[in-house]
Amino acid sequence: MSRTRTLLLLMIVYGTASLLHFVHNAVYIQSYPNLPAWITPFGVYASWCVIASVGVLGYWLFLKVSQAIGLVIIAVYALLGFGGLDHYVVAPMSAHSIAMNASILAEVSAASVLLIFVALCALFARRHVEVA
Repeated sequence: MSRTRTLLLLMIVYGTASLLHFVHNAVYIQSYPNLPAWITPFGVYASWCVIASVGVLGYWLFLKVSQAIGLVIIAVYALLGFGGLDHYVVAPMSAHSIAMNASILAEVSAASVLLIFVALCALFARRHVEVA
């Protein structure tokens, strides 16, 4: 599988895991422990759309403008996937349900794999340039 196809696949996996977490968060917002009152289901969905837009922009830049710039934006997109860990800042893991923890950890895991792949792509591209 090509690097571009693998990148797209990992972005889709992360995007799906992220969407599942955000949907779960929005649907069960009252059940999530200690969330600030200003967080609403609409705000959760809007946040996901903004985050997903960062990923789409990064992939477009990767394909059409500059692979290096695209990878930087995709790395930012992946880093945003660690935001789910903020749930554990306001309440311990034990205060969350199994489904809550599963959706949070799935998103973080998928973001981690994407971030590692992006870093490897950047490293490989840099080594390729130095050798040439």
